Amino acid sequence: MLGSFIMREKITTTEAKAKELKSRIDKIINKAKKAEAKSDKVAIRRDLGKLIPEMAVKKITGEFLKAFSSRNSGYARVIKIERRKNDGAKMAVVEFV
Repeated sequence: MLGSFIMREKITTTEAKAKELKSRIDKIINKAKKAEAKSDKVAIRRDLGKLIPEMAVKKITGEFLKAFSSRNSGYARVIKIERRKNDGAKMAVVEFV
């Protein structure tokens, strides 16, 4: 799910999964920013490669680091939407800021 979110930059899921996804993506981007500052790009790519697909790692270490260079946290937002019709689950949209 992390990889899909990074590649698509917006995903619709249940509210609980959305909140967990937001917290994980914040941690991943902060980890990538710290590695960028240390010039330890090889190690961060290896570590992130265990969590998400290689294309998503390239996107994070490339365009996302440039876009979020001025931010310290809060890279994604959770927007609540209406409940799912078939089972009434609370739904939300997660997107990058």
